[in-house]
Amino acid sequence: MIDSYSFGSVTVNGKSYNSDVIIYPDRVNASWWRKQGHNLCLEDLEEVLRYKPEVLVIGQGKPGLMKVKAALVDRLHQEGIEVVTGSTESAIRAYNELCSKKKVVAALHLTC
Repeated sequence: MIDSYSFGSVTVNGKSYNSDVIIYPDRVNASWWRKQGHNLCLEDLEEVLRYKPEVLVIGQGKPGLMKVKAALVDRLHQEGIEVVTGSTESAIRAYNELCSKKKVVAALHLTC
């Protein structure tokens, strides 16, 4: 469960993180960074693909500046992964709603 979020910080199960994260049901990858900065690429999600979630929730930053291309979403769908994208605030709401119902992972950009 994600407890709180503010620009540049997220708290997950009582522990705060100040860098972009991938949240799995059993752990947090706090060293996640993307190869192309504000453009999410398939190779940025290799660990997620190995985990095989039912749903990947992508937080695109507070104002939503991180780009998620349609081709990436199509590829994730081919892998059988439902994709939810939006501002990090809306992504966190979606994650918290889904995490008790499905095998879900969140990839969150915490700033812009």
